Amino acid sequence: MKCTRCGAYIPDGELYCSECGCEVQIVPDYNPLDDVLTKEVKGSIDSYTRPMRTNDINNRSENTGRRRAVTGNMRRERERDRERELAEEKRRQQIARKKAMKQKKKKRRIIFACLLVLFVIAAFVFYKNSYVGVVKSGEKALNAGNYTEAENKFTQAIHKNKKRPEAYTGLANVYKAQDELDAAEAVFLNVLKDQNSNADLYEATVKFYLDTDQAAKIPDLLDESSSSVKKALSEYIIEVPEFSLEEGSFDEVQQVSLSSEEDQIYYTTDGSQPSTSSTKYTEPILLNEGENTVKAISVNKKGIPSLTVTKTYNIDIPVADAPAVTPSTGQYEQAMKITIQVPDGYTAYYTTDGTTPSESSNTYLEPFDMPEGKTVLQVVLINGQGKMSQITTRSYELDLGGDEEE
Repeated sequence: MKCTRCGAYIPDGELYCSECGCEVQIVPDYNPLDDVLTKEVKGSIDSYTRPMRTNDINNRSENTGRRRAVTGNMRRERERDRERELAEEKRRQQIARKKAMKQKKKKRRIIFACLLVLFVIAAFVFYKNSYVGVVKSGEKALNAGNYTEAENKFTQAIHKNKKRPEAYTGLANVYKAQDELDAAEAVFLNVLKDQNSNADLYEATVKFYLDTDQAAKIPDLLDESSSSVKKALSEYIIEVPEFSLEEGSFDEVQQVSLSSEEDQIYYTTDGSQPSTSSTKYTEPILLNEGENTVKAISVNKKGIPSLTVTKTYNIDIPVADAPAVTPSTGQYEQAMKITIQVPDGYTAYYTTDGTTPSESSNTYLEPFDMPEGKTVLQVVLINGQGKMSQITTRSYELDLGGDEEE
């Protein structure tokens, strides 16, 4: 059977055309026009076989007009029915298309949702197994006090990326949390042996020293690094203090001044390593006779020290000759003044009973009278460093009574 609308073949038993959706007409539609046409053909044949009358002709004309009017009305009705069918069919097709589009959109949404879920799951799995994800897991375990798990996670992260500092810092924090500072420090020092140009690892080590109050180790750490690391971490490299006096030997007492662009300077004079617990520099340092070793560091606002500067000074002051004393040894019969020559930097001390003079003896300030009778005068010079000259000895005998007898 063929479709009356589109002409497509319709299998037996089907009620609608698979192409256009038109309903199958099992009983042919009754068409009144066919009866009219049949009668008209039959009348034409009859009129041909018999003479036509005037009334017949008039009646036929009227009938023909009526038939044409009926035929026109029926044609217009069929056209309106056809238009209604087409409009209804169009509406059904629109509904069907909308329904199909909704179904497609629904399927797309479901597929998109599934893909999104798969993507999120894949991203989560990837993140959990990435360097950052493993480090985060280690930090979580560390905060929870699960040190073994944290150590395993940070070690796993190091295997994933040996150049990034976060995993080393986390592993050091695991040991630090268990009061194993040596092991924590070793985490950084061991890796820096192989990566002495990795500025990120050096900076992580510097921060570890600052967090553990070991800032004194920072200068030596950075001093052994490469030039690129020094440039990248210049903010942690502190300029050493400057000395106003170059080291060497001197024959008189000296003093040395220290200066720095940083906030503070600390120094020692006993050969020990200076730190922030050492003497803070506030005024020039006096160099005493003998060997003087001055060690100094600069310290910035963050408490980071510089490298240690060491200067050695030898102060060797010549010993003065035995003091000159007048008058010379002898017997005198008239009053005399004893005078001692005292060079700069020395003080003269004397005794008149023959004992050895010292800093506790009489201090010579000005010429003094020679005592009557026999006197053994001994004089010594002592400088500010306690160095003594040779002793000068004079023997006097003053007899003023002999003049009175004469």
